Amino acid sequence: MVRVLATGTFEILHPGHLLYLEEAKKLGDELFVIVARDVNVKKRKRTLIIPEEQRLKMVSALKVVDKAILGSEKNMYEPLYSIKPDIITIGYDQDFDEGKLEQELRKRGFNSKVIRIKKHNSNAFCKAEEIIKHIVELMRG
Repeated sequence: MVRVLATGTFEILHPGHLLYLEEAKKLGDELFVIVARDVNVKKRKRTLIIPEEQRLKMVSALKVVDKAILGSEKNMYEPLYSIKPDIITIGYDQDFDEGKLEQELRKRGFNSKVIRIKKHNSNAFCKAEEIIKHIVELMRG
């Protein structure tokens, strides 16, 4: 049984999120998802519209997701000890260096493989920031 882990903020759930999670699920048998905590997103100076509990509920409702949980407020590696992922996926736009992430995982006793999910060609909005920008432009007329 291959366990895959995907992580993200999942702010304003959109087609790009679904594509990311579907591609992640193809890599194994079970898909676990860690939804970023509000406090950690705000540390990266990103504005949140949807609170973490609601984002978690939306991600949990997706058919492709076997289990979704909130991340740790203190240590991003903490949930991995209970999940024990074989593969950790990161999105095309997530700010991680795959090699450095694998090194950090090894230091903590994880042998998880890190795979970046490539961007998909799609006409759909695939970033929350793009959706917000488009809404603002529509409001301005």
